Amino acid sequence: MRKFIAEFKEFISRGNVMDMAVGIIIGTAFTAIVNSLVNDIVMPVIGLIIGGMDFTSLKVVIAPATASTAEVAISYGVFLQNVINFVLIALVVFIFIIGINRLHRKEEKSPEAPPADIALLTEIRDLLKEEKEK
Repeated sequence: MRKFIAEFKEFISRGNVMDMAVGIIIGTAFTAIVNSLVNDIVMPVIGLIIGGMDFTSLKVVIAPATASTAEVAISYGVFLQNVINFVLIALVVFIFIIGINRLHRKEEKSPEAPPADIALLTEIRDLLKEEKEK
């Protein structure tokens, strides 16, 4: 049992497990932000453009409700709404990733100072060239 606990402690304390946990937590928080953006900002604009139509109420009734049974219907409107939500969420994430990639490219293009040993060797080379030219 002690070996099992020791192995579990080793597993859980590895960097990749902790990174994964942090990624899941941040991903969950980011999902809430993206869902709010889509549901609270983008979808009202789309609803206004298409005349305020609510997709979720669209359905095909197969069997109407009776006193003893509930209505049987294919709610294709809910499916359409979920497809639209998915496409909009994917678009928002795509735009976000494009922005992050552009930031990374700008960081990569910034010139870095050469390492100390390379700078020293370059300086020695330049001094030797000057001595040779004299």
